[in-house]
Amino acid sequence: MDVLGDPATGGAGLAPQMGRKKPRKGLGRQGAGYWFVLPCLAFTAAFFLLPLAMTIGMSFYQWPLMGVPSFNGLRNYLDLMHDESFWGALWFTTKYTLFVTPAIFVVAFALALLVKRAIRFVGIFRTAFFLPVVIGLTTASLLWVWLFNDQVGIFSAILMQLGIVSEPVQWLGDTNSALASLIVMVVWKACGFTMVIMLVGMQAIPYDLYEAARIDGAGWWAQQRFITVPMMRRTFALALIMAVIGSYLAFEQFYVMTKGGPMNTTITVVHWIYRASFTYFKLGYGAAMSVVLLIVLLMLSVIQMILLRDDDE
Repeated sequence: MDVLGDPATGGAGLAPQMGRKKPRKGLGRQGAGYWFVLPCLAFTAAFFLLPLAMTIGMSFYQWPLMGVPSFNGLRNYLDLMHDESFWGALWFTTKYTLFVTPAIFVVAFALALLVKRAIRFVGIFRTAFFLPVVIGLTTASLLWVWLFNDQVGIFSAILMQLGIVSEPVQWLGDTNSALASLIVMVVWKACGFTMVIMLVGMQAIPYDLYEAARIDGAGWWAQQRFITVPMMRRTFALALIMAVIGSYLAFEQFYVMTKGGPMNTTITVVHWIYRASFTYFKLGYGAAMSVVLLIVLLMLSVIQMILLRDDDE
């Protein structure tokens, strides 16, 4: 008699159990993913969470560059509320962000539309548009300082040759022209990165939608308005958050090209934090300003995510 197959002896229930493997101890295959993300978690903890905790702790101290720190509670934050230089720098950074972010988006979206189609030499155009991104920001700033120079710069020379101006233009010597010059440089430097993000979002849109819209008689502009823009809402949210954060953290281009001038009118909030920390040697006060800036960026990011989220989210 086959014991394994005899229902009377319970053999029908034993056969499947004999071929079943015992579960392994530990995390198993489902827990293997933790080992893959562990280096990323360790990197984030070492270079973000730990410095963040140290910065928050320093903000409650009077922390000179040389000497023994002393605890002063909320004094740094109370002094910050009455610091006109900090709020002036924050307002200038906000104004700069409001100007540079739409400029980057418009140029990047136009370039993404231009290089989306598989035309001849499109790879060369994509590389050319992205090439400024790989140049260091300090190097790019030095390059544009030479281009804007009133003596040897190419822009003033071209305008004088065309008869538009009669004397060299002080591009970085006036408040308005200095801000406009910086915006032009940043758009040239950063639009290639945003272009790649938008290009990926465009390529993820099913081609069938455009084909159906074309059959229904929709033109190119209607396709972009009713298909491309709505389908790229998440892409726009990602690019917008990155652009706003990058604009609020602007430092190198202002430090290299204007050094906060003319007359301290182009000092960004990060530049003022740098001055307070390493020029006036108030590390605790600089840490408090950094914490406030972090809170502002978190609030802006949350607002942008709420405004740009999909209806089904």
